[in-house]
Amino acid sequence: MNLPRNAFKAALTSTQTQYGIWAGFANGYAAEIIAGTGYDWMLIDGEHAPNTVPSVLGQLQAVAPYTTAPVVRAVTGDANLIKQLLDVGAQTLMIPMVETAEQAQSLVRAMRYPPHGIRGVGGGLTRATRWDGVPDYLTSAHEELCLIVQVESRIGVENVEAIASVEGVDAVFIGPADLSIGLGHAGNPGHPEVQERIRHAVDATLAAGKACGILAPNEADARRYQDWGCQFIAVAIDISLLRQSAQATLARYREPGTPQTPSRTY
Repeated sequence: MNLPRNAFKAALTSTQTQYGIWAGFANGYAAEIIAGTGYDWMLIDGEHAPNTVPSVLGQLQAVAPYTTAPVVRAVTGDANLIKQLLDVGAQTLMIPMVETAEQAQSLVRAMRYPPHGIRGVGGGLTRATRWDGVPDYLTSAHEELCLIVQVESRIGVENVEAIASVEGVDAVFIGPADLSIGLGHAGNPGHPEVQERIRHAVDATLAAGKACGILAPNEADARRYQDWGCQFIAVAIDISLLRQSAQATLARYREPGTPQTPSRTY
């Protein structure tokens, strides 16, 4: 059996924008529905959604037959958690709140086997190896693994050049919500200071030769970030889509009330 190809990692080398969707329902049934809608990638959120390693596994299995590429966001950069997520078959990991090059280097090591890292060997116990069905997995796994680090704080943006330059970091993902609140502009990623910091992070990432992504459920934001050079953009969130659609449907049958404007962050 061949090493499973990472379609998301391959797509980052393309000039075509990759449009993604946040998956926050934390179950395989909902994830499979999303995977069948045609987005280029989906974020299985282990930071703010109630996911565990087994629930992430279930979603990876549910979306495997589809072309939408799964990206798994861990709640933390803990090396033991990274090991578990990789062993159940995640090939692309997003790690939140990365603020230094040293932290990024530690994440790279957590994703690689010795002598280049510290990842433990699970062998025939793991889905990643297809239970020892992939020959030479130990020496070739890194070729199809993709590490995305999130830069979403004042300190992270200050260090983004060094972070993006770390060998083994494949992409930088900017978190406008955390960045805006960290800069004193809670809920307002459109504030000029926040926008300037986002633009700086995008430019620095591209200058380092790495792909840059961002969460932008607001269309005007998404198109602006695309113009700035972001190659993968999350333009939708499943929970928000359900809530907004449910509200809009009910509003057709009730007296007009105060219109609700979708959030520019979540």
